[in-house]
Amino acid sequence: MSPALRIGATGFGLIAICYGFARFAFGLFLPQIDGELGLGPSLSGIISGGSFASYCIAIIASAVLAERIGARAVAVGAAIVAAVGMAGIALAPSPLILAIAVVVAGSSTGLASPPMAAAVAAAVRKSRQDLTNTVINAGTSVGVALSGPIALAIAGQWRLAFGAFAAVAVVLAFAAAVSLPASRGDKGAGGLPPLNSPVLRLISASFLMGAASTALWSFGGQIVSHQLGWGPTGTGVLWTCIGAGGIAGAWAGTLVGRFGLDPVHWTFLGLMSTSILAVGSGVATPAFALTGGLLFGAAYVMLTGVYLVWGTHALPARPATGLMIGFLTIAVGQTVGAPLFG
Repeated sequence: MSPALRIGATGFGLIAICYGFARFAFGLFLPQIDGELGLGPSLSGIISGGSFASYCIAIIASAVLAERIGARAVAVGAAIVAAVGMAGIALAPSPLILAIAVVVAGSSTGLASPPMAAAVAAAVRKSRQDLTNTVINAGTSVGVALSGPIALAIAGQWRLAFGAFAAVAVVLAFAAAVSLPASRGDKGAGGLPPLNSPVLRLISASFLMGAASTALWSFGGQIVSHQLGWGPTGTGVLWTCIGAGGIAGAWAGTLVGRFGLDPVHWTFLGLMSTSILAVGSGVATPAFALTGGLLFGAAYVMLTGVYLVWGTHALPARPATGLMIGFLTIAVGQTVGAPLFG
């Protein structure tokens, strides 16, 4: 098996678990969790914001650790943290314990991405790195797409779902341990990255996109529940549509290589704006809302792929740090956006 395929498959699965299950599935199950534990919209927003905040801290730590102790160790740690956090969600007896578990689970996503960029840079040939990175990044969409049918199959039993997700995360920890290279950054790597023009523009763009995305990631289930009267089945179908649309993000590297960063970036920002209006409009029909979910998934994962490529190109000698800058700023935007929308 080629390094691109081996690392790509492992990274795809790890990102699917950490992002699709440990981080974004909370929004899918939020109506059921709220009904059982009585969170309310304000506390729900604070918990979601706390998850995004823990991601910010974890992704900085992950970039540093990937350069110092290697990609394999950090990736395995990400899977273990995801398992612990999701087991905590499944067993949470109170809003306080739930909030702590959501924060732990959310931090796994910050740990997962930088070591995968480092592993790709170390073991995959240059011509296939952008494609491999964006395929790995698209694992988010598959995790989200799978969480929808799982929610439908178990009729809103969110504790059972998160328990199963935790078990899968343990399996991915073993897979990462045997499949990923124990690569470290250059000996001279470390310290603050240079704040040059490409990096500053990346920070601005990713912050605003992250803030906007929380409208659906944190509250998509609540929106369709209140405005369209949907129960767990409807919100599960919406999440499946978001995840299915996100599979298009695997082609971010190919599109950027063919058309350039700016055209791809602007096009999918426009699609994200359209999708949020489609789902959130008070006059939206069910078909309109589901179409909006498809567009949102495609736009979000495509844009994260754009920022991934942007960051690794801006800092080619430090790919984990380049990825960290864009993804961290997305999360900072989400940390600000979630409480505001709540």
